[in-house]
Amino acid sequence: MASTNKSLADKTTERIIRYIIDNKLREGAQLPNETTLSSLMGVGRSTLREAIRALVSRNILTVQQGSGIYVCHNTGVSDDPLGFTFIENKEKLVTDLLEFRMMIEPRVAALAASKATPAQAQELLLLANRVAECCEAGKPHAEADALFHAKIAEISENVIVPQLEPLIMHAIDMFIDITHSQLKEETIRTHMAIVNAIQNNDAIGAQDAMTLHLIYNRDRLRRVLKKDPS
Repeated sequence: MASTNKSLADKTTERIIRYIIDNKLREGAQLPNETTLSSLMGVGRSTLREAIRALVSRNILTVQQGSGIYVCHNTGVSDDPLGFTFIENKEKLVTDLLEFRMMIEPRVAALAASKATPAQAQELLLLANRVAECCEAGKPHAEADALFHAKIAEISENVIVPQLEPLIMHAIDMFIDITHSQLKEETIRTHMAIVNAIQNNDAIGAQDAMTLHLIYNRDRLRRVLKKDPS
């Protein structure tokens, strides 16, 4: 029977995670160098390196050669946490992702509207303007679009929703790719309606505006998948 005892490297990974939490290290924060960290963890360098490799694989740490060890962006969340890469039917995947967004994002927008400060609403407006600028210039707008939705999630103060950011970014990327960046005017208009509602702390208005935004996306996606050019 295999031993259930944790290895020293496993225990070290847990200590490093606790160190990150206790010291309130955010994404991009640098950890002590290898010598200092080995001393802090009470282990040799080989054990420390094994623990660091495990944390890198879990998207908790990143190692930059010649620079140091840093806390990752979206700490602990991989770029493809649910294995979407291996789902063969991409049309079904993007449809289901949009349905998932319709279940979640209108409520998130309502929460954001109920809690937004004027400064946060201004930041959201700047992100909406960035999306509009990309659309009007004919430039790719998926990244700016995802940042807009991520900011709404952040303003909502729900600690779970921002962890879904890779999923929502994936959904936006796939939608824009399949629909060939259509719905630019509708995107700009509904984004601004969402911003206006959040600026006014209008939870119902924000929820309705987000719902309309996603309904436009759903209807366009259905037409594209049916090969309807209208």
